[in-house]
Amino acid sequence: IGRVLKLFKSLHRTRQEVFKNDTRALEAARQKINEEFKNHQDETSEEKINELLKIASDVEVILRTSVIQAVHTDSNRIVLVPRKDLLQDNTPYFDKPTKKHES
Repeated sequence: IGRVLKLFKSLHRTRQEVFKNDTRALEAARQKINEEFKNHQDETSEEKINELLKIASDVEVILRTSVIQAVHTDSNRIVLVPRKDLLQDNTPYFDKPTKKHES
């Protein structure tokens, strides 16, 4: 039960961070998380519980690492609002790999 509650809380914290200032998305995600956990609250199979925990954990990672907010500023424009933890240093792309020096 401890792992289940920890993951439940983690999903809600991630939801609050990912969908910050978006009340519709916050509420929809809250309802979906609660609904999924409630639908499986009577599950007794250890194997099924572990499978569900893996799915929930994967969802949390995807939300945290892949979802980005976008805001409509007018009819033809959308502004992306990346979170700091999503931003990464750019690695330059080289068309032709550099030759390694041989000694």
